[in-house]
Amino acid sequence: MRSPQFLPPPRAPFGALLSMTSSAPSPLSPGLVFLLAVACGLIVANVYFAQPLIGLIAPDLGLAKTAASLIVTSTQLGFCVGLVFLVPLGDLVENRRLVASTVGVCAVALALAAFAPSAVPFLAACLLVGLSSVAVQMIVPIAAHLAPDAIRGRVVGNVMSGLLTGIMLARPVAGLVAGSFGWRALFGASALVMVVLAAVLRRRLPQRRPQADHGYAWLIASLWQLLRDSPSLRRRAAYQAAMFGAFSLYWTAVPLVLMSPRFGLDAHGVAWFSLAGAAGAISAPLAGRLADRGHTRAATGAAMAVVLAAFALGAWGGERRSVGLLLAAAVLLDLGVQANMVLGQRVIYGLAAAVRSRLNALYMVIFFLGGAVGSAVASLVFERGGWAAVSWVGSAFPLAALLFYATEALPRAAAQGLAAPAPNGDSQ
Repeated sequence: MRSPQFLPPPRAPFGALLSMTSSAPSPLSPGLVFLLAVACGLIVANVYFAQPLIGLIAPDLGLAKTAASLIVTSTQLGFCVGLVFLVPLGDLVENRRLVASTVGVCAVALALAAFAPSAVPFLAACLLVGLSSVAVQMIVPIAAHLAPDAIRGRVVGNVMSGLLTGIMLARPVAGLVAGSFGWRALFGASALVMVVLAAVLRRRLPQRRPQADHGYAWLIASLWQLLRDSPSLRRRAAYQAAMFGAFSLYWTAVPLVLMSPRFGLDAHGVAWFSLAGAAGAISAPLAGRLADRGHTRAATGAAMAVVLAAFALGAWGGERRSVGLLLAAAVLLDLGVQANMVLGQRVIYGLAAAVRSRLNALYMVIFFLGGAVGSAVASLVFERGGWAAVSWVGSAFPLAALLFYATEALPRAAAQGLAAPAPNGDSQ
């Protein structure tokens, strides 16, 4: 039998792929975990730099207010495309070269955004930024491959804490840099950082060369079959799609309300608000440890409840015109969303090592589509109904996730009912 670390021939049934267990990988050094976490944070920040700046970028490029959120949506859609067509390459080609090359493309895309003369070229550059920023989702499976099973949740949580810190810090850094030097300087500086990072990763990442005997077309075609044969993946992806939709809606709309006459914050004020909101990233390693100890299901329900409570608190903050309450809501939102993401990754990374990159790609693309929906409707909802409408629409996302989560109990209840004897002595 072929080593379970690598994909069997294309003729093998996908159910067999999902049932395989992984061999014991080599442990990660703390230094390498730190490098992976920092790299994830720096790369993923590019997806979120524009989010708090749409009020500055849109008028500069001639975009209408109702279309301003397209700046965020185009980047997220590019990220989704990259998840489908680039991240699965981690199961096919040498991983170190793949990651370094993708980060290099990201540097080029950021430079194009910095010098874009109008809206259309800028949106196209944002699409390419999102497409190439999927390098971050090539790195996380590498950490999962190298981590022993017993601490995989902890390792993934630590690496994801870097990624989530990058998401959170992207907004304040964007506001501070754009407020002092302009938004174009932000994209230019990030392009230079990506050039340096690509060189460091090329030198420091361990090689991982999958021994695959299939081609790219079959690799992409296999995504649907993996999704079909993995109910755990479908469920966890649906949970996070709803949660990330709420996350994107809140963080796309909150700069608009904070910079409105009701609150009167400038770009620097929004930046400090976002910086304080980064405290939510601490939930990632904690969620990983809970998952390693077998508490995934309970922690999932708690994460969803926290996000729902965050929108209730945010609605109250809007009514009272309290920046503090809006900030507390942001921290709660980030805590719940980030914890749920790590819990989901711990589940899917345990399904099959041979197809881990593709499972990760499917998980990410589904929930990022949820995020794209949230960011796409944010400015429209805010323009039509104000912050109250944002709060109501945002609450619908975690509520839907909780309702779907409640169905997890149905199979267990059915199984218990089948096992219990019926009054007449027959099985029910």
